[in-house]
Amino acid sequence: MNLVRRLGAELIGSALLAALVIGSGIAAQRLSPTDTGLQLLENAFATALGLPVLILIFGPVSGAHFNPVVSLVDSLSGRRAWRDTALYIPTQVLGCIAGAILANIMFASTAVTISTTDRLTPATFLSEIVATAGLILVIFVLARTDRARLTPAAVGAYIGAAYFFTSSASFANPAITIGRIFSDTFAGIAPASAPGFIAAQLVGAGVGFAVIRFLYPAERLTTS
Repeated sequence: MNLVRRLGAELIGSALLAALVIGSGIAAQRLSPTDTGLQLLENAFATALGLPVLILIFGPVSGAHFNPVVSLVDSLSGRRAWRDTALYIPTQVLGCIAGAILANIMFASTAVTISTTDRLTPATFLSEIVATAGLILVIFVLARTDRARLTPAAVGAYIGAAYFFTSSASFANPAITIGRIFSDTFAGIAPASAPGFIAAQLVGAGVGFAVIRFLYPAERLTTS
């Protein structure tokens, strides 16, 4: 039952994350139809506020990953069993797809609309590597230095900023990347672009993990 609760938390949390990202993107698109910069600001602001809340709600149950690369690095770090990660990842993907459908329905759109927004370029590929590596650094540096209590606020702040300092708008999450395929709206991504984004995210996770192992080889590292 403990595993069932953890998977339930990842499913619901991932669905709410996708609904948050995609729903706020739809709202921004409708509220500011002629101003792309304002749309991005509204989308980023809602995500930066809502993501810490989701982490606070579901973190005590499952760790509030909502993201396959976070689960992978958690297992690579020896913090979570690989069996859990093998179950977490499909759960996160299903949750994000469900959240995308929920967002579409909440805004009176067709439940499933396949995105036509092509996003993959060399610049966005690099941006996803940087965005994902940074996210991994934020989460696991705080964990390794006994400051995990700061994770919700730090992750929200980082993702909100990364919407703007990366050309890809910082997806940094394979599950949400797949979920965004199912909404042809401001936050969507065309199916042809998704594999490239996911590949970049996996590379970014590896880079982030390598940097953490170099800078913080031991838990709760103290400086002299």
